[in-house]
Amino acid sequence: MRRNVELTRELPLNQLLLGDCIQMMRMLPPASVHCIFADPPYNLQLQGQLRRPDESVVDGVDEDWDRFTDFAEYDRFTHEWLTECRRVLRKDGTLWVIGSYHNIFRIGAALQDLGFWMLNDIIWRKSNPMPNFRGRRFTNAHETLIWAARGRDSRYRFNYQAMKTSNDDLQMRSDWFLPICNGPERLRNQHGLKLHPTQKPEAMLHRILLSSTAPEDVVLDPFSGTGTTAVVAKRLNRHFIGIERHPAYVEAAWARLAQTKPLESEAMVITPSRRETPRVAFGSLVEAGALAAGTVLYDKQRRVSVIVGPDGSVSAGDLRGSIHKVGAELQNAPSCNGWTFWHFERDGALVPIDVLRKS
Repeated sequence: MRRNVELTRELPLNQLLLGDCIQMMRMLPPASVHCIFADPPYNLQLQGQLRRPDESVVDGVDEDWDRFTDFAEYDRFTHEWLTECRRVLRKDGTLWVIGSYHNIFRIGAALQDLGFWMLNDIIWRKSNPMPNFRGRRFTNAHETLIWAARGRDSRYRFNYQAMKTSNDDLQMRSDWFLPICNGPERLRNQHGLKLHPTQKPEAMLHRILLSSTAPEDVVLDPFSGTGTTAVVAKRLNRHFIGIERHPAYVEAAWARLAQTKPLESEAMVITPSRRETPRVAFGSLVEAGALAAGTVLYDKQRRVSVIVGPDGSVSAGDLRGSIHKVGAELQNAPSCNGWTFWHFERDGALVPIDVLRKS
């Protein structure tokens, strides 16, 4: 714990660093960040201007930072920045990287070569993609995210229950239907043009950080652009470190951050995963007087009932055992979660006994 505190003190927390990401990351201590989100150059290899049917020019990616001599140069660049990411990532940390078909497969191979362990590939399906104006290919309606742990044995964080809760109590799938960044969220220059060609929507970063980090964790973005990762991290009470070599992007990011307020601590509580739920024996609640021996417990519909014994067992006629075993037998089921199945009466209403171990 002391080493973690010392490493945190060495970090430029909640700062946007202007410069080359590889050089800047080399200045960070090893094993010091919990999560990395990377939106590297796509290496689009555009040949000439892309035009709409009315001959207007599409505002695409033609900046110097997206130009590489050949695939070999891009691969060398990819290995360098990923090597530094793995060095600064904590043992149990994870990395997210997004890309298109131009680069994501090369990045995926590099991740595996360097020892990262693939967890998921996420399809970001865009609800409002740019049309294919030439009509020679399918419309590019998605990008791919790779979520990887630092190594095969990493005990990485995944806030499963929070993701399930946010998805109407259904498991969150690996295809995310989100709009591209548009409207008031899209930053524009004085001429009304996009300030950054590939600005990502805040909704995506919200889901990423909520799923794989905790409050006070350190999040690094080596290609921070106009600061979307930093803005969402600040809002969710995560520490951020952004690295960007384009001064205009950094200036815009600082302006966004100045208008961003962190959520109050009370609003930061998320649904805990089963691993994080306190392991409390039912008998200890009876011992402590939270639930008295002799209390009658019911299922939610009051179809069956049991009586609580002084040792934490429950009984129904000749049946006696744990809250789980008796609940299963009464339902003729292979198993039962007694914490959510059994309820006690409070002020005329039935309340699940699960609330007692959370109080």
